[in-house]
Amino acid sequence: MISRRKLLIALGAGALGSSLTTVAWAQKIHRVGILFAAAKTTPRLQAFFQELRRLGYIEGQNVAIVGRFAEGKLELLPEFATELAAEKVDVIFASSTNAVQAARQATASIPIVFSVVSDPVGSGFVTSLGRPGGNITGISSINRELAAKRLQILKEMFPKTSRVAVLITDEPQVAPQLEQVQQAAKLLGMDILTTQVLGRDDFERGHKLLRSWRADSIFVVDSAGNSINRKLIAEFAAQIRLPAIYAESDYAGAGGLISYGANFDELFRRAAQYVDKILKGAKPAELPVEQPTKFELVINMKTAKALGITIPQSILVRADKVIE
Repeated sequence: MISRRKLLIALGAGALGSSLTTVAWAQKIHRVGILFAAAKTTPRLQAFFQELRRLGYIEGQNVAIVGRFAEGKLELLPEFATELAAEKVDVIFASSTNAVQAARQATASIPIVFSVVSDPVGSGFVTSLGRPGGNITGISSINRELAAKRLQILKEMFPKTSRVAVLITDEPQVAPQLEQVQQAAKLLGMDILTTQVLGRDDFERGHKLLRSWRADSIFVVDSAGNSINRKLIAEFAAQIRLPAIYAESDYAGAGGLISYGANFDELFRRAAQYVDKILKGAKPAELPVEQPTKFELVINMKTAKALGITIPQSILVRADKVIE
Protein backbone atom coordinates (compact mmCIF):
# COMPACT_ATOMS: atom_id res chain seq x y z
CA MET A 1 0.00 0.00 0.00
CA ILE A 2 1.29 3.48 -0.89
CA SER A 3 1.49 5.83 2.08
CA ARG A 4 -0.04 9.31 1.93
CA ARG A 5 3.45 10.86 2.03
CA LYS A 6 4.71 8.78 -0.92
CA LEU A 7 1.55 9.54 -2.88
CA LEU A 8 2.02 13.28 -2.37
CA ILE A 9 5.66 13.04 -3.44
CA ALA A 10 4.70 11.08 -6.56
CA LEU A 11 1.97 13.55 -7.47
CA GLY A 12 4.30 16.47 -6.86
CA ALA A 13 6.99 14.95 -9.07
CA GLY A 14 4.44 14.36 -11.80
CA ALA A 15 3.20 17.93 -11.60
CA LEU A 16 6.76 19.22 -11.66
CA GLY A 17 7.57 17.09 -14.72
CA SER A 18 4.46 18.33 -16.46
CA SER A 19 5.34 21.92 -15.56
CA LEU A 20 8.89 21.55 -16.87
CA THR A 21 7.57 20.03 -20.10
CA THR A 22 5.17 22.95 -20.53
CA VAL A 23 7.93 25.47 -19.89
CA ALA A 24 10.29 23.68 -22.31
CA TRP A 25 7.60 23.70 -25.00
CA ALA A 26 6.79 27.35 -24.39
CA GLN A 27 10.44 28.33 -24.65
CA LYS A 28 11.20 26.31 -27.78
CA ILE A 29 12.87 28.46 -30.40
CA HIS A 30 11.83 27.48 -33.92
CA ARG A 31 14.51 28.09 -36.53
CA VAL A 32 13.07 29.36 -39.82
CA GLY A 33 15.44 29.59 -42.76
CA ILE A 34 14.80 32.21 -45.46
CA LEU A 35 16.31 31.70 -48.91
CA PHE A 36 15.41 34.77 -50.95
CA ALA A 37 16.57 36.03 -54.34
CA ALA A 38 16.07 39.72 -53.56
CA ALA A 39 16.73 41.97 -50.54
CA LYS A 40 15.34 41.46 -47.03
CA THR A 41 13.49 44.79 -47.29
CA THR A 42 11.37 43.62 -50.27
CA PRO A 43 7.71 44.48 -49.40
CA ARG A 44 6.31 41.03 -50.17
CA LEU A 45 8.83 39.43 -47.80
CA GLN A 46 7.72 41.87 -45.14
CA ALA A 47 4.18 40.54 -45.67
CA PHE A 48 5.54 37.07 -44.82
CA PHE A 49 7.18 38.33 -41.61
CA GLN A 50 4.05 40.27 -40.62
CA GLU A 51 1.92 37.15 -40.98
CA LEU A 52 4.35 35.13 -38.86
CA ARG A 53 4.03 37.78 -36.14
CA ARG A 54 0.23 37.68 -36.42
CA LEU A 55 0.42 33.91 -35.90
CA GLY A 56 2.34 34.46 -32.67
CA TYR A 57 5.97 34.05 -33.75
CA ILE A 58 8.15 36.70 -32.15
CA GLU A 59 11.80 36.81 -33.19
CA GLY A 60 14.04 36.29 -30.17
CA GLN A 61 11.25 34.72 -28.13
CA ASN A 62 9.95 31.67 -29.97
CA VAL A 63 11.45 31.97 -33.45
CA ALA A 64 14.89 32.63 -34.89
CA ILE A 65 15.06 33.85 -38.49
CA VAL A 66 18.12 32.49 -40.31
CA GLY A 67 18.14 34.56 -43.48
CA ARG A 68 20.13 34.36 -46.69
CA PHE A 69 19.32 37.17 -49.14
CA ALA A 70 20.93 37.07 -52.60
CA GLU A 71 19.95 40.70 -53.43
CA GLY A 72 19.67 39.90 -57.11
CA LYS A 73 22.78 37.71 -57.35
CA LEU A 74 20.96 34.49 -58.19
CA GLU A 75 24.21 32.55 -58.52
CA LEU A 76 24.58 32.78 -54.72
CA LEU A 77 21.40 30.79 -54.00
CA PRO A 78 22.99 27.28 -54.10
CA GLU A 79 25.71 28.32 -51.65
CA PHE A 80 23.18 29.98 -49.37
CA ALA A 81 20.92 26.91 -49.48
CA THR A 82 23.82 24.69 -48.40
CA GLU A 83 24.50 27.04 -45.49
CA LEU A 84 20.87 26.90 -44.34
CA ALA A 85 20.88 23.10 -44.48
CA ALA A 86 24.04 23.08 -42.34
CA GLU A 87 22.31 25.38 -39.85
CA LYS A 88 19.74 22.60 -39.32
CA VAL A 89 16.77 24.94 -39.51
CA ASP A 90 13.30 23.51 -38.89
CA VAL A 91 11.92 24.73 -42.22
CA ILE A 92 13.18 26.68 -45.23
CA PHE A 93 11.04 29.34 -46.88
CA ALA A 94 12.30 29.52 -50.47
CA SER A 95 9.80 31.69 -52.32
CA SER A 96 10.74 31.38 -56.00
CA THR A 97 11.58 28.59 -58.44
CA ASN A 98 15.29 29.42 -58.34
CA ALA A 99 15.38 29.35 -54.55
CA VAL A 100 13.42 26.10 -54.30
CA GLN A 101 15.69 24.47 -56.86
CA ALA A 102 18.73 25.43 -54.78
CA ALA A 103 17.13 24.34 -51.49
CA ARG A 104 16.04 21.03 -53.00
CA GLN A 105 19.62 20.26 -54.01
CA ALA A 106 20.85 21.11 -50.51
CA THR A 107 18.41 18.96 -48.50
CA ALA A 108 15.90 16.17 -48.96
CA SER A 109 14.77 16.15 -45.34
CA ILE A 110 14.23 19.75 -44.17
CA PRO A 111 10.71 20.95 -45.13
CA ILE A 112 10.70 23.59 -47.87
CA VAL A 113 7.84 26.05 -48.41
CA PHE A 114 7.46 28.16 -51.57
CA SER A 115 5.13 31.06 -52.38
CA VAL A 116 5.42 32.09 -56.03
CA VAL A 117 6.52 29.00 -57.97
CA SER A 118 4.87 29.12 -61.38
CA ASP A 119 4.73 25.40 -62.13
CA PRO A 120 5.63 23.19 -59.11
CA VAL A 121 4.68 19.92 -60.85
CA GLY A 122 6.45 20.76 -64.12
CA SER A 123 9.50 21.92 -62.16
CA GLY A 124 9.65 18.52 -60.46
CA PHE A 125 9.21 19.92 -56.95
CA VAL A 126 6.03 17.98 -56.16
CA THR A 127 4.44 14.78 -57.44
CA SER A 128 1.02 16.40 -57.66
CA LEU A 129 -0.73 19.48 -56.30
CA GLY A 130 -3.02 17.41 -54.09
CA ARG A 131 -0.27 15.24 -52.60
CA PRO A 132 3.18 16.79 -52.97
CA GLY A 133 4.82 13.58 -51.76
CA GLY A 134 8.19 14.94 -50.59
CA ASN A 135 9.64 17.66 -48.41
CA ILE A 136 8.36 20.55 -50.57
CA THR A 137 4.99 22.32 -50.68
CA GLY A 138 3.53 25.82 -50.74
CA ILE A 139 1.63 28.28 -52.93
CA SER A 140 1.78 28.41 -56.72
CA SER A 141 1.51 31.70 -58.61
CA ILE A 142 0.21 29.79 -61.71
CA ASN A 143 1.99 32.34 -63.89
CA ARG A 144 2.48 29.69 -66.57
CA GLU A 145 -1.28 29.39 -66.98
CA LEU A 146 -1.75 33.18 -66.79
CA ALA A 147 0.78 33.94 -69.54
CA ALA A 148 -1.78 33.44 -72.31
CA LYS A 149 -4.35 35.56 -70.46
CA ARG A 150 -1.91 38.46 -70.26
CA LEU A 151 -1.31 38.31 -73.98
CA GLN A 152 -5.08 38.39 -74.55
CA ILE A 153 -5.35 41.49 -72.35
CA LEU A 154 -2.56 43.14 -74.34
CA LYS A 155 -4.44 42.37 -77.57
CA GLU A 156 -7.69 43.71 -76.13
CA MET A 157 -5.99 46.94 -75.10
CA PHE A 158 -4.23 47.35 -78.43
CA PRO A 159 -6.16 45.45 -81.14
CA LYS A 160 -3.62 46.40 -83.82
CA THR A 161 -0.63 45.02 -81.93
CA SER A 162 0.95 42.14 -83.81
CA ARG A 163 4.69 42.17 -83.03
CA VAL A 164 5.39 41.51 -79.35
CA ALA A 165 8.84 41.66 -77.79
CA VAL A 166 9.00 39.12 -74.95
CA LEU A 167 11.52 39.92 -72.23
CA ILE A 168 12.97 36.73 -70.76
CA THR A 169 15.78 35.61 -68.45
CA ASP A 170 17.83 32.42 -68.24
CA GLU A 171 15.77 30.88 -65.43
CA PRO A 172 13.96 27.52 -65.29
CA GLN A 173 10.48 29.02 -64.84
CA VAL A 174 10.71 31.01 -68.08
CA ALA A 175 10.47 28.21 -70.68
CA PRO A 176 6.99 26.93 -69.64
CA GLN A 177 5.61 30.49 -69.70
CA LEU A 178 7.22 31.22 -73.05
CA GLU A 179 5.62 28.09 -74.48
CA GLN A 180 2.18 29.35 -73.42
CA VAL A 181 2.88 32.79 -74.91
CA GLN A 182 3.94 31.24 -78.22
CA GLN A 183 0.78 29.14 -78.41
CA ALA A 184 -1.45 32.11 -77.57
CA ALA A 185 0.38 34.32 -80.07
CA LYS A 186 -0.46 31.92 -82.90
CA LEU A 187 -4.15 31.99 -82.00
CA LEU A 188 -4.14 35.80 -81.75
CA GLY A 189 -2.25 36.33 -85.00
CA MET A 190 0.84 37.76 -83.30
CA ASP A 191 4.56 37.34 -83.90
CA ILE A 192 6.97 37.31 -80.98
CA LEU A 193 10.65 38.10 -80.51
CA THR A 194 12.52 37.15 -77.34
CA THR A 195 15.22 39.32 -75.83
CA GLN A 196 16.68 40.30 -72.47
CA VAL A 197 17.09 43.55 -70.57
CA LEU A 198 19.29 42.68 -67.60
CA GLY A 199 20.92 46.05 -67.07
CA ARG A 200 21.16 49.60 -68.33
CA ASP A 201 23.89 48.48 -70.71
CA ASP A 202 21.22 46.52 -72.61
CA PHE A 203 19.15 49.65 -73.39
CA GLU A 204 20.89 50.67 -76.62
CA ARG A 205 21.08 47.12 -77.94
CA GLY A 206 17.45 46.52 -76.98
CA HIS A 207 16.31 49.76 -78.63
CA LYS A 208 18.00 48.88 -81.91
CA LEU A 209 16.70 45.32 -81.89
CA LEU A 210 13.09 46.23 -81.15
CA ARG A 211 13.06 49.13 -83.61
CA SER A 212 14.59 47.08 -86.42
CA TRP A 213 12.08 44.30 -85.76
CA ARG A 214 9.28 46.90 -85.56
CA ALA A 215 7.97 45.71 -82.20
CA ASP A 216 4.74 47.40 -81.15
CA SER A 217 4.41 46.09 -77.56
CA ILE A 218 6.30 44.31 -74.79
CA PHE A 219 5.43 41.23 -72.73
CA VAL A 220 7.51 40.68 -69.58
CA VAL A 221 7.76 37.04 -68.50
CA ASP A 222 7.59 36.42 -64.76
CA SER A 223 11.00 35.56 -63.31
CA ALA A 224 13.14 36.51 -60.33
CA GLY A 225 15.57 38.38 -62.56
CA ASN A 226 12.87 40.45 -64.26
CA SER A 227 11.16 41.18 -60.95
CA ILE A 228 14.40 42.40 -59.39
CA ASN A 229 14.95 44.64 -62.45
CA ARG A 230 11.33 45.85 -62.62
CA LYS A 231 12.17 49.57 -62.31
CA LEU A 232 14.82 49.22 -64.99
CA ILE A 233 12.45 47.37 -67.33
CA ALA A 234 9.68 49.94 -66.81
CA GLU A 235 12.20 52.66 -67.62
CA PHE A 236 13.27 50.79 -70.76
CA ALA A 237 9.66 50.48 -71.96
CA ALA A 238 9.11 54.20 -71.30
CA GLN A 239 12.22 55.21 -73.22
CA ILE A 240 11.32 53.11 -76.25
CA ARG A 241 7.69 54.31 -75.83
CA LEU A 242 6.03 50.91 -76.07
CA PRO A 243 3.14 49.57 -73.98
CA ALA A 244 4.09 46.62 -71.77
CA ILE A 245 2.24 44.08 -69.66
CA TYR A 246 3.67 42.46 -66.53
CA ALA A 247 2.93 39.57 -64.15
CA GLU A 248 2.60 41.37 -60.83
CA SER A 249 1.48 44.68 -59.38
CA ASP A 250 4.98 45.66 -58.20
CA TYR A 251 5.83 46.36 -61.85
CA ALA A 252 2.93 48.78 -62.21
CA GLY A 253 3.97 50.40 -58.95
CA ALA A 254 7.47 50.82 -60.41
CA GLY A 255 6.14 52.61 -63.49
CA GLY A 256 4.97 49.70 -65.65
CA LEU A 257 1.82 50.28 -67.70
CA ILE A 258 -0.34 47.30 -66.72
CA SER A 259 -0.06 44.10 -64.71
CA TYR A 260 -2.27 41.06 -64.28
CA GLY A 261 -1.71 38.27 -61.79
CA ALA A 262 -2.14 37.05 -58.24
CA ASN A 263 -1.57 39.34 -55.28
CA PHE A 264 1.97 38.36 -54.32
CA ASP A 265 1.70 39.84 -50.82
CA GLU A 266 -1.21 37.48 -50.18
CA LEU A 267 0.76 34.50 -51.53
CA PHE A 268 3.59 35.31 -49.11
CA ARG A 269 1.12 35.55 -46.23
CA ARG A 270 -0.31 32.15 -47.14
CA ALA A 271 3.23 30.73 -47.24
CA ALA A 272 3.75 31.96 -43.66
CA GLN A 273 0.65 29.99 -42.68
CA TYR A 274 2.18 26.87 -44.27
CA VAL A 275 5.36 27.42 -42.24
CA ASP A 276 3.19 27.66 -39.12
CA LYS A 277 1.46 24.36 -39.94
CA ILE A 278 4.78 22.59 -40.47
CA LEU A 279 6.24 23.95 -37.23
CA LYS A 280 3.17 22.53 -35.48
CA GLY A 281 3.78 19.07 -36.92
CA ALA A 282 2.19 18.96 -40.38
CA LYS A 283 4.14 17.07 -43.04
CA PRO A 284 4.83 18.89 -46.33
CA ALA A 285 4.17 15.67 -48.25
CA GLU A 286 0.56 15.83 -47.07
CA LEU A 287 -0.04 19.59 -47.41
CA PRO A 288 -1.66 20.25 -50.81
CA VAL A 289 -0.15 22.98 -52.97
CA GLU A 290 -2.52 25.96 -53.04
CA GLN A 291 -3.35 28.01 -56.11
CA PRO A 292 -4.70 31.57 -56.11
CA THR A 293 -8.30 32.12 -57.14
CA LYS A 294 -8.30 35.93 -57.25
CA PHE A 295 -6.23 37.99 -59.66
CA GLU A 296 -5.50 41.70 -59.87
CA LEU A 297 -5.58 43.95 -62.92
CA VAL A 298 -3.55 47.07 -62.13
CA ILE A 299 -3.19 50.05 -64.47
CA ASN A 300 -0.70 52.91 -64.14
CA MET A 301 -2.53 55.89 -65.66
CA LYS A 302 0.46 58.16 -65.16
CA THR A 303 2.47 55.90 -67.47
CA ALA A 304 -0.42 55.69 -69.94
CA LYS A 305 -0.58 59.48 -70.16
CA ALA A 306 3.19 59.75 -70.59
CA LEU A 307 3.00 57.30 -73.50
CA GLY A 308 -0.06 59.02 -75.00
CA ILE A 309 -2.12 55.86 -74.58
CA THR A 310 -5.88 55.77 -74.05
CA ILE A 311 -6.90 52.76 -72.00
CA PRO A 312 -10.12 51.19 -73.35
CA GLN A 313 -13.11 51.55 -71.05
CA SER A 314 -13.60 47.76 -71.20
CA ILE A 315 -10.23 47.41 -69.45
CA LEU A 316 -10.66 50.30 -67.02
CA VAL A 317 -13.93 48.99 -65.60
CA ARG A 318 -12.23 45.66 -64.80
CA ALA A 319 -9.23 47.23 -63.09
CA ASP A 320 -8.80 46.35 -59.42
CA LYS A 321 -6.45 49.28 -58.93
CA VAL A 322 -5.67 52.39 -60.95
CA ILE A 323 -2.47 54.28 -60.16
CA GLU A 324 -2.93 57.98 -60.90
